[in-house]
Amino acid sequence: MNVALTFNVKPESGAFAEEVSSLRSNSNTQPRTNTDTYAEWDTWETINAVKDALETYHNVELIEADHNAYEKLKESKCDIAFNIAEGFNGISREAQIPAILEMLNIPYTGSDPLTLSISLDKSRTKEILSYYNIPNARFQVIDQVDQLKNFNLNFPVIVKPIGEGSSKGIYSSSFAKNSNELKSEVERVLNEYSQPALVEEFLPGREFTVAIIGNNGSAEALPIVEISYNDFPKDFIPIYSYEAKWILDTREKPLNVFSCPAKINFSLEEKIKSTALNTFKVLRCRDWSRIDIRLDKNEIPNVIEINPLPGILPNPSDNSCFPKAARTYGLNYTEMINKVLYVAAKRNNLI
Repeated sequence: MNVALTFNVKPESGAFAEEVSSLRSNSNTQPRTNTDTYAEWDTWETINAVKDALETYHNVELIEADHNAYEKLKESKCDIAFNIAEGFNGISREAQIPAILEMLNIPYTGSDPLTLSISLDKSRTKEILSYYNIPNARFQVIDQVDQLKNFNLNFPVIVKPIGEGSSKGIYSSSFAKNSNELKSEVERVLNEYSQPALVEEFLPGREFTVAIIGNNGSAEALPIVEISYNDFPKDFIPIYSYEAKWILDTREKPLNVFSCPAKINFSLEEKIKSTALNTFKVLRCRDWSRIDIRLDKNEIPNVIEINPLPGILPNPSDNSCFPKAARTYGLNYTEMINKVLYVAAKRNNLI
């Protein structure tokens, strides 16, 4: 097949690279202004790895998800697009390329614009999960600081921007233990991200993530990955924050963060996989996704994040959960990428 690979690439220099370099050299990492804009985008290493994997069996054309993407896709002779583009502007940015592809009647991998938009809006996702009785932490959406007068959640809480991925806007300070810390974090999110703050009751249990490949009845959960914080500094808040993901856990100095398959009993494994697959179904995800889960005080799996465009760093030295789960399942990187393409092509009746 002829495959168009649609993507966004991180600047090799500039705000993102400068911020990461600065933070890594600063032992007293603190939240700062919103310079994590490009955290969701991929590096050329990842883009080229996906391209190489697809080129094992197909012809591949690279199309960057910039302002020229519409014309390039319109002129493309591709049979299907392999979409890993995160978009740039707005709460529906992940839907931009899929919407263009649908306008042009080009099949593509992954979820449709509606699912991508809902999944990036954390509160809308939680409302749907709650309707279907899928456990998730109690929450409130704060549009203005004055709304904290009616705050009724139990401390501690986690404060997040309502529509960001890749741990953007989530720092150690996002863990608020009292009203003063809560107010400070809400103000930071409102000011730095120009969007509402999502406040959730903190779930104290173990944390997991589940990679899923397939569609409808054939969707399959890969081996569960557990995220452990035992190797982090003693005073570090046990959340996979921006500092944890981009500063502390590096290829040069990897932390013992993930284990796959997770060391859990069969009953808990089934509960976690069932929760993830139900979430995949009710949000109408397609082809692939990664569902993040944390146990509450009663050890009930709660959904904390939906990732319909999962991170897929190719180097095993990087802690990238979807490839890690795939390797444990028995798929190397090339096989993983082409399996996603296969299930998408099958869904679109191309094979």
